[in-house]
Amino acid sequence: MSFEGDTRNGSLDFGSNVDSRPLAERLRPATISQYVGQQHLLGDGKPLAGLIHRQALSSMILWGPPGTGKTTLAKLLANNAEINWVGLSAVLAGVKDVREAVAQAKIEKLAGRQTVLFVDEVHRFNKAQQDAFLPHVESGAITFIGATTENPSFEVNSALLSRARVFVLKPLTKDDLSLVIDRAEDELQINITETARIILLDVADGDARRMLNVLEMAAQLSEIEITDEAVQAAFGERVRRFDKGGDQFYDQISALHKSVRGSAPDAALYWFCRMLDGGADPRYIGRRLIRIATEDIGNADPRALTLTMSAIESFERLGSPEGELGLAQAVLYLASVPKSDAAYRAFTSAMALVKETSSYEVPMHIRNAPTSLMKGLGHGEGYRHAHGERTVEGAYAAGETYFPEALGKPSFYRPTEQGLEAKIRARLARLQALDHNGDGEDE
Repeated sequence: MSFEGDTRNGSLDFGSNVDSRPLAERLRPATISQYVGQQHLLGDGKPLAGLIHRQALSSMILWGPPGTGKTTLAKLLANNAEINWVGLSAVLAGVKDVREAVAQAKIEKLAGRQTVLFVDEVHRFNKAQQDAFLPHVESGAITFIGATTENPSFEVNSALLSRARVFVLKPLTKDDLSLVIDRAEDELQINITETARIILLDVADGDARRMLNVLEMAAQLSEIEITDEAVQAAFGERVRRFDKGGDQFYDQISALHKSVRGSAPDAALYWFCRMLDGGADPRYIGRRLIRIATEDIGNADPRALTLTMSAIESFERLGSPEGELGLAQAVLYLASVPKSDAAYRAFTSAMALVKETSSYEVPMHIRNAPTSLMKGLGHGEGYRHAHGERTVEGAYAAGETYFPEALGKPSFYRPTEQGLEAKIRARLARLQALDHNGDGEDE
C-alpha cells in the first residue's frame, strides 16, 4: 500500500484514494508471517507456534512494554484460528461493556462461532471488573486475551491469572526494527538516509510504534529524503522507557542495588543515571541508598551511611540537577567500599527469634532500679558495671549474661572479614575467649 500524490514537499494530496491512517496502523501486519519480532514465542518449537499450527487459541495474557505488538499479535492469533474478535480498552470500558460483549459472544456461540474477547490495558480494570470475566472464561463462552504493560502478578486477579497463560513480549531488537523501517520506506515512497536510520533505531528504544510515529513526522518535514536532521527535529528530547512505579522502575532500582552490592561502581552509576533520565525522584533513590548502606555495607564501613545521609542533605539544599552529583558520589562510594550484610542478617535473625518466642521477663540483674522500692524488689541486684571491670580488653564484664535465662546465649551477629568489620570480629572473638576462660582479670 502506498500514497498517491507527492509526499516529498511536506504536504500530501488528501484525495479520495489516499490512506490517511497513521503509519503504524498502515503497517500493521495482516498475517502471522508478516509479524516482526517475538521469535522466542513464535519460532519453531516455541510456545505459540503449536497454537498457530493447530489453528487453535486459548485464554492468555500478553505482557510487555509499549510498542512490542501485543494487540497485533492477539488479532493475528484470532484470525489464524478463525475466531470472532471483540476488542475492549480497559481505559474506556466498564462492566456494562464487558457484559454486552459476553452477551454477543454467547449469541455467536449458539451459531457455532467462538469469540475472542480482547482487553487492552487489562491492569486498569479493578477487581470487580476482572471478576466479570471469570464465569464466561470457565464456561467457554469466550476466549480471553488481555494485554498489559504491568506485571500481571500484581495487577491481575489470581483467579483470572490461573485461567490464562502469561506470555512475555520483549522490546524489539534493532534487527526487528530495521525490517519495520524497510517497510515504512516502501510505504512512504521516500528514501531514509543511513544516519537517519541509525537515529531512528536508537530513539525507538525497542518500541516500533514510537519509531513509526517519529518517522511519519520526519517524513512530513522532508522533501527529497528523510535525513538525520529531520528525525531529530521530529522526536525532540529523547524519552527512555520508564514507568515511575511499575515493573521497569523496580527492575532498574534492583539493578542499581545489585550493582552496588556487587562492587561495580560503573554499572551502579549507569543505572543511577538511567533512573534519573527516566524521571525517578532523586529522593526515592536516596532512600534506597540508605537501605543499601545499612543492608550491604553495614559495619564493614560505617562511613557509608554517614556519607549517604550527607549526600541526601546536599540534594535537599541544592535541588536538581546540582544536588544529583552528591547522590552520584554516594553511589560510587557505596559500590567501591568493602561489603558486609552481617548487620542485616543479625537483625533478621533477632527479629525472627523475638516473633517465635515468648515475652520473657527481663533478668533481675539488668533491670532498671531508679527508686528504693525497685531496689528492694531486687532490680539491678548483682549487676556488674562493665566500666568497673578490669580485663585485658578494658571495660568488659567477662562471663556476664544479658539474655533471658530461657534463651541461653543465641548468636546473631557474625562479623565478616571485610573492612572495619574484620577488627570488630577479632575483638568479639577475644571477648568470647574471656567469657570461656573465666572472669578475665588482668594479672
